[in-house]
Amino acid sequence: MTSNASASIPDVHSEFKIVSILDTDLYKFTMQQAIFEYYPTAKVVYKFTHRDKHRRFSRACIEKFREALGSFADVQLTQDERIWFQDKCKYFKPEYLDYLQSFRFKPDQISVTFLPSPDDPDMGSVKIEARGLWLETVLWEVPLMACLCEMYFRYADNDWDYTGQEEQAMRKASSLLDSRCTFSEFGTRRRRSFVTHDLVVRGIKKAADAHEWKEGFFGTSNAYFAMRYDLNVVGTIAHEWFMGIAALGDYKDAAGTALDLWSNLYRDSLSVTLTDTFSTEVFYREFDNRRANQWKALRQDSGDPKVFAPRAKRMYEERGIDYTQKAIIFSDALDFKKAKELNEQCQLLGFKCSFGIGTWLTNDFKKKSSGYEEQSKALNIVIKLGSIDGKECVKISDEITKNTGVPEVVAKVKEAYQISVS
Repeated sequence: MTSNASASIPDVHSEFKIVSILDTDLYKFTMQQAIFEYYPTAKVVYKFTHRDKHRRFSRACIEKFREALGSFADVQLTQDERIWFQDKCKYFKPEYLDYLQSFRFKPDQISVTFLPSPDDPDMGSVKIEARGLWLETVLWEVPLMACLCEMYFRYADNDWDYTGQEEQAMRKASSLLDSRCTFSEFGTRRRRSFVTHDLVVRGIKKAADAHEWKEGFFGTSNAYFAMRYDLNVVGTIAHEWFMGIAALGDYKDAAGTALDLWSNLYRDSLSVTLTDTFSTEVFYREFDNRRANQWKALRQDSGDPKVFAPRAKRMYEERGIDYTQKAIIFSDALDFKKAKELNEQCQLLGFKCSFGIGTWLTNDFKKKSSGYEEQSKALNIVIKLGSIDGKECVKISDEITKNTGVPEVVAKVKEAYQISVS
C-alpha cells in the first residue's frame, strides 16, 4: 500500500497540527470554487451547535482547542497536491487552483468562548463562530469540527484507546461488501482523531482490496486520505449553498437558483443534490422536469430514510422520468443494519443506491474502564451558516430536531414555504 501524501501520521500524544489543507471533505473545495465564481464578496457568520445539551466540555479541552487553531495558519496547498487535484478533479479551474494555492487560514476569524457551568467553573459549554468572507471561511467548518472532537477526546474524555480500530473497520467494510452495499467513507468531521481516521481508511482499503466485489467501496470524502491511499474522492453540493442563496434572495426560488448556478459551473461532474435544506417536499416543488432529468442522484440526509425512496420514485414517475436510471445516496447516521435494510428496499424498488457512512466508521469506540463493553459516545456537533450579508440563514431539514437558525426566522421561512410550524 503506497502513500501519495508526504505528511506523516502524527503520534497519538503529539501536539495537534493539521497535516494538510486537503484534510477535509471535497465538497468544501467545490463549494469554495462556486463561491469564488458567484459570491466572492459575500460576508458570513458560521455558528457552532452542540446537539447533546447534557454533555459538557472541560475548560482545559477548550483551551487546547483554542491553542490548536494557530496551526491552521501554517498549511497551504502544495504543488504536489495541486497536481493531484488537477488530475482527479478536472472541474477545478486553473484560476480557482491559483487562488487555493495562495489561500491561508486566518485564525483570527474564529472566536471561541468557554461558558462555565454554575455548579463547576471548569466544565461548561462553548460558543464558536467564524466570521469573514464566505470565500475564506467556507474552509473552516470541517477541520474545525474535527479539531474540536480530537481535543475533546484527548483532554475531556480519554477513557478509550485505539485497540482494534483497523480490524473493526475491516470487519465493517467486509460486512457491507458481503451485503452488496456500495459505500463511501464520510467520517472526517466527527472522527475521534486523525489517527483514528487513518486506521479506519486503511482497514477499509484492506477489506476492499481482499474482497471479490471490487466495485463496492466507492471512495472517501476526505481529499487527503484519497490522495494518501489512491482512492476516489467524492462529494458535491452542500446545505449551506442552498441556505446562503435562499437568504440572499429572500427565499424565492431558492432551490432552483442554487441548482442552476451549480449546474452551470460543474455541468454533469457533480450532480448529486441534497433535498432536505428546507424539506424534501419544498425541494420537489422547484425540482422540475428539466432539473430532475439533469441531476443524476438525490441525497437523503434527514428524516425517515425508509420513506425517501418510495417518495422519490413517485416524484420521478410524476415527471415521466425513468427513476431506475437515477440513484439515491443515503448519509444520515448510518450503520450496517440501516444500510442493509435500505439497500434491500432500493433493490426491490429498482433504485440504484449507495451510502455515505461517517461516525459509525470513524468514531465507534468502547470505554476502557468497562472492559471495552460500554459505548464511548461520539460528539453530536454541527457548524452551520448563521447569516450572509447580514441576513439570517436557516435549515429546516426533514427532521424537526435538526432545524437550525434563529427560531423567529425559522418560523417565517416555514410560513413562506407553507410548512407546518408544529
